[in-house]
Amino acid sequence: MSVWLPSAPCTPGACLERTGPVTALPRAVGRLLAVTVLLLAGIALLPVGRLVPAGAVRWWCRAVVRASGVRVRVSGAAAPTGGVLLVANHISWLDIPLLAAVRPARMLAKSEIRRWPVAGWLTARSGALFIERDRLRALPDTVARIADALRGGAAVAVFPEGSTWCGRAQGHFRRAVFQAALDAGVPVQPVRLRYRVSGGEASTAPAFIGEDSLFASVWRVVAARGLVAEVGVLEPVVPGCHADRRTLAATAQAQVWGEDTAERHPVEPYGEGAPFPSPVAGDVVRPRRPRRRPRLLAPQPPGVSARVR
Repeated sequence: MSVWLPSAPCTPGACLERTGPVTALPRAVGRLLAVTVLLLAGIALLPVGRLVPAGAVRWWCRAVVRASGVRVRVSGAAAPTGGVLLVANHISWLDIPLLAAVRPARMLAKSEIRRWPVAGWLTARSGALFIERDRLRALPDTVARIADALRGGAAVAVFPEGSTWCGRAQGHFRRAVFQAALDAGVPVQPVRLRYRVSGGEASTAPAFIGEDSLFASVWRVVAARGLVAEVGVLEPVVPGCHADRRTLAATAQAQVWGEDTAERHPVEPYGEGAPFPSPVAGDVVRPRRPRRRPRLLAPQPPGVSARVR
């Protein structure tokens, strides 16, 4: 596996809440069944998915989230029409329907999903674009395919962090996919996703991180009580404002982070001297230790050199 492959330090044991409001078991089972029925209905419509109006797709996506027991709060203006690159922070499997509720889009998915039984076929039929995250040489071709889709007037949804985080901390946006927006001359639409309990405190219950299984994450959501998903549709970054992908990615990241940049991860993920992700690239950077200036000993008699230690 490549050293530049995006990853997050979040793990279920370190980040997920030990306790929280829990709903009754029959209600949790009912929510799970409701989500399953809605997903099966969406699967049945995949062959004619392009004929379904965008408004109906947005309603279905919000219905999936609401059926799981999560209330949805959307703020901000509508996303631009035509080709647009939707970018958001990544916390949960719920992020996908929430982002599609803003505007139905072709998802950028990791190539491993293509090999999953059933799910791989469904993802491909949905029009998703696949990226081989562990092959750096395949990246230019992926960016070119994204740019072609954007030029054709499609919306493409991307999670530039490259991995899911717990929600109490966030990853840096990888800049490569932003080159597609520059090449196609389309706007970038940043979207901020947050999960809270009804009292307003941040919740990690919906997070799908580390070695957590999908079923465990889904069950945690349907069994929780009072979860709220906040979807902030931020100011779009219009084409022509940035000359390179570095500054474009930094601008979108700053909007998504907002005032939460000071939040500290509950666990210090990297020890002293250990590698950590670069803010702008996928490579690995090691922290530099400050140089110690040599200290001179007491003045020596003439003709004797001062030693250093």
